[in-house]
Amino acid sequence: MADVASEGASGSGTGPPRAEIALKTIMADPASPDRTHRVLEQALVFGRASLAALYLPGDADLLCLAESAGVPRTLYGLRETYPVRGSSPIADAHRAGRPVWLGPAELADCPDARRASVRDAHVAVLPLSDDGGGCLLAVTERPGGFDGDDRTSLGLVAESLVGPAPAGPAAGEAPRPDAFALAMDTGRAEVGDEILELFGTDRTEFDGRVETLLARTVPEDLPALMSAVEPDHMTIGERELEFRVLRPDGTPKWLRLRGRLLPGGDGRPARLVGTVADASTLRADVTDVARVQRLAAALATAGTVRDVGQAVVAALRKPLRADRIALAELENDRLVVTVLDPPEPESWPELWRREWRTEWPDAPVRAMPTLAAALREGRARIWPAGAGDLEPALAEIGPGGLAVLPLPAVGRMAGACVIGWDGPHEFGPDERALLTASAGLAGQALMRAHAFDAEHELVGMLQRQLLPRRLPILPGGLAVARYLPATAGLEVGGDWYDVIPLPDHHVALVIGDVQGHSTAAATLMGQMRTALRAYAAEGHPPDVVVSHSNRLLMELETDLFVTCCYVDLDMESGTAWYVRAGHPPPVLRHPDGATEILDADGGPPLGVVTRAEFPMTPLRLLPGTVLALTTDGLVESAELDLDTGLDRLAQALSGSDPARLGTVADTLLAGAHRDDDVALLLLRYDGMAVKPLREGWTVWRVPEAARHARRFTRRTLRSWGVSEDARAGTGGAGDMDTALLVVSELVTNALTHTDGPVRLDFTLLGERLRIAVTDASPRTPVKPTGLGWEATGGRGIILVEAVSDTWGTLPVSGGKQVWSEIPLRGRTPPGMRSAPG
Repeated sequence: MADVASEGASGSGTGPPRAEIALKTIMADPASPDRTHRVLEQALVFGRASLAALYLPGDADLLCLAESAGVPRTLYGLRETYPVRGSSPIADAHRAGRPVWLGPAELADCPDARRASVRDAHVAVLPLSDDGGGCLLAVTERPGGFDGDDRTSLGLVAESLVGPAPAGPAAGEAPRPDAFALAMDTGRAEVGDEILELFGTDRTEFDGRVETLLARTVPEDLPALMSAVEPDHMTIGERELEFRVLRPDGTPKWLRLRGRLLPGGDGRPARLVGTVADASTLRADVTDVARVQRLAAALATAGTVRDVGQAVVAALRKPLRADRIALAELENDRLVVTVLDPPEPESWPELWRREWRTEWPDAPVRAMPTLAAALREGRARIWPAGAGDLEPALAEIGPGGLAVLPLPAVGRMAGACVIGWDGPHEFGPDERALLTASAGLAGQALMRAHAFDAEHELVGMLQRQLLPRRLPILPGGLAVARYLPATAGLEVGGDWYDVIPLPDHHVALVIGDVQGHSTAAATLMGQMRTALRAYAAEGHPPDVVVSHSNRLLMELETDLFVTCCYVDLDMESGTAWYVRAGHPPPVLRHPDGATEILDADGGPPLGVVTRAEFPMTPLRLLPGTVLALTTDGLVESAELDLDTGLDRLAQALSGSDPARLGTVADTLLAGAHRDDDVALLLLRYDGMAVKPLREGWTVWRVPEAARHARRFTRRTLRSWGVSEDARAGTGGAGDMDTALLVVSELVTNALTHTDGPVRLDFTLLGERLRIAVTDASPRTPVKPTGLGWEATGGRGIILVEAVSDTWGTLPVSGGKQVWSEIPLRGRTPPGMRSAPG
């Protein structure tokens, strides 16, 4: 049984001799442009480092990064330059001419430690000579740091780096056939003949400009290639990428660029030097340490636990030619599998199939003692073909070879990665280095992803709670809504929608979007939705509702702004007013299928200008009209401008079937760009089949005001066919008597306890009569808790409650409205009364 964590090569004590042989082989070719990089790779293999970097003296008393190999240096907070007279470990080793060995405790006091993603690291800095010739820096995350063999191997690597590193051809010098040198200040390139042939360009046609070669690149691969040749995107050190070029006959060809940026100085410009080769002729095995770099890059963008697992599988299974690989989180005493490749249960041992939960297994660690021991020790372990001391749950995963990689994180084990081969598999030193480096990267990424998943679920639950659970049933119309979260970034945004029933068969339709994707955006979305609802319920017109919401947002002192569109629709008449605050305009589909984009003037986004104007625009809806409100995620993206997106939405709406409004909403979202959240609100206006009867009167403040109100009530209800016969009602009172009692009490209370205008309104729909008295006081009437026999007032609200089916109060533009609903039992609609006999 072999142990990756305790073997530098194939056995104890053989690391330094094998490192010496490998380094001599590399140094035998001093003209090789990648010699320095290959030397640094030996620090990864024999020194068991996860990162090796070469720092050389540069201009302005700086130590500059000249080359690196392994995982990205940014994981450990390392910089490109360090002052020679500074207090960094690199500067200390350079000045003193002695190696520096630091553990996590010593590194905790270094300024760079605050920038590092990995905390439990060990660092070695070895001077290349005692006269200030630069330094070799190596980093490992292995517990205990570098042992004796590791330190000897790193010393051999440092000795091999003494002397100037190959810097590529000088300006004007002809490069090797497969090499190039690019001046970063002018874009002039010295390119070998083999590279020109790969690009399909003749030497006589090449004008020396890098743009000429970039023009042959497949457009989809151009951004990645530009990241290597633009100074702002390129950092010092080794870089490798693959891209496609179009040959003269139009066929694509995969090429691989490998290069490094050399800093300028003494009047020399910075240069990018390297090689370009046909990717199809390169050997794709694990000896290329760039695979670790690619894994690190993939894990850096992995947002979820599932993403981390998929990145590890993509980076390891094919290069290692493994037959199966599993990644699992460690939760208490169970391994919760997050990725299985292949995913079919029959490809895995019986224990795993027995513990299958929905998609993947949830295996107990105690059922696999060997795996549990590896997790306790925190060391990666491998078994060759025919290992007889493994339990079946592990042996059946890799009968030809098995690797168990504990995934270390800060202070604990995050999980494990298990890799198996069916046929006999030999584990070479390069492969062991790849496994060890990958385990450390995956462990840290798994912990970050787990925290991200927990936060994302919390924010997602918050957003689900803040959006309406269901839309209200509307008289004379139907509303449907859809919310589609973004797939890019997986952060929850602030898109929302709302449908707010208002008095008198009005309804407010709201759609909005808070800037950004974060917990703050989701929280602010909830605050704005609540504010708009509250201001709408107070009876304000749309411009006042939006203006008040803008003022509230300014007072919250947030850095985020909000866009919204607010529509107040009268379901009885089909008339509406709408207001836009920096939001895409509504789109109408008329009954004949014609569409219209309502691009009237609007105000700025909320939270930008304190005293902003939000003009109202009238709108008329005929029965059969569909009103569409959406956020910009549906109609705008990096590839789609707003006007084109609105035109596409209008065209899709025109060809839809309004009778199936839910299907229309789903169809409109089918082509949505998933790099942003999308909220969509559709309303089909059908018109009310039965419209209510309405009548109103302004009450005069005169001594006989209550008697005038009762006279107006009797005259109005008679014209509506309400009976005055006491026998038609219940309890000895008719519908007319009940209505007169309610009017008398509500009007008297308003005149007695408030100042300002008082209005009496009646609404009759079917067999329900609504009586409403509006005054200028915001104070809500309070029902007395008890009345003595000698009291002369306070019984009005008690009487109203007793005779009403339901009653209540509403805030209305600085005042209130007290209302009562009465069921009518003896009404004869006008035109249906019997002729007198």
